[in-house]
Amino acid sequence: MSAEPMQTSDVIGLTKVAPFSRRGFMTATAAVTAGYTLAAGPVRADVIKTDTDGLTAGEAKIKVADGEMPGYFARPNGVSNPPVVLVAMEIFGLHEYVRDVTRRLAKLGAFAVAPDYYFRKGDLTKITDIPQLLPLVNSKPDAELLSDLDSTVAWAKSQGGDTGRLGIIGFCRGGRTVWEYSAHSGALKAGVAFYGPPVDPPNPLWPKSPTQLAPEMKAPVLGLYGEADTGIPVAQVEALKAALAEAKKPAEFKIYPGAPHGFHADYRSSYRKEAADDAWSQMQGWLKKYKVLG
Repeated sequence: MSAEPMQTSDVIGLTKVAPFSRRGFMTATAAVTAGYTLAAGPVRADVIKTDTDGLTAGEAKIKVADGEMPGYFARPNGVSNPPVVLVAMEIFGLHEYVRDVTRRLAKLGAFAVAPDYYFRKGDLTKITDIPQLLPLVNSKPDAELLSDLDSTVAWAKSQGGDTGRLGIIGFCRGGRTVWEYSAHSGALKAGVAFYGPPVDPPNPLWPKSPTQLAPEMKAPVLGLYGEADTGIPVAQVEALKAALAEAKKPAEFKIYPGAPHGFHADYRSSYRKEAADDAWSQMQGWLKKYKVLG
């Protein structure tokens, strides 16, 4: 008898989105060719595509404790010591949306790096359904995750990035990663969590949830959430906000009315342009406020 994969709140939010028509979506073949994951469902035809004009972008090989971790980076040309921004992905691996976000950050002047910290489990972009993915991503220990991110920072520094101006942004499970890393890294200047679950299901590999870590936060975090997220109730967000306020930790939250989980994911049916555009603008403001972006 196989155990049901642990349903995390980010996955509940991903899978319970309003019904949609198939019009305006790529065929599966086109989506795969374009580098998107199929596990997240149909891929929108009018995804945002960011070019590499004025950028250097490509694959990274990041030295970690047990070998080499793949990653993707993008940085502005002709800029010495650009600030470093880590991009923490969703559960779907290092697919085209994550790479595009990395290029968008580089267009803002950052040396952005998206580490593939699930690489030990194989290439998650090739897995086509969520139930298969869950046991893999849920078995990622927080200690290893934080160590992988520290290694990514060290790699960016070795490549000429200014880790004195270090930021992190993340989406979905990567939003949770932002909270976790902000409680871990004394070097971090600011974080932005897009719909990262404040509360974890029981998992011995994840000792503390973001809410439990509130008193340990070392960097200010901006939390961006959807009011219609079926996996992350607004009450959970409010409880995290209260815990941070009680611990006197600088944080701000914005909850978008009517927005579902994944509202920034322009490749999915959950995309809401108005909320996504505003959230991206809020993210820039936050990273500028804390001197990550110029």
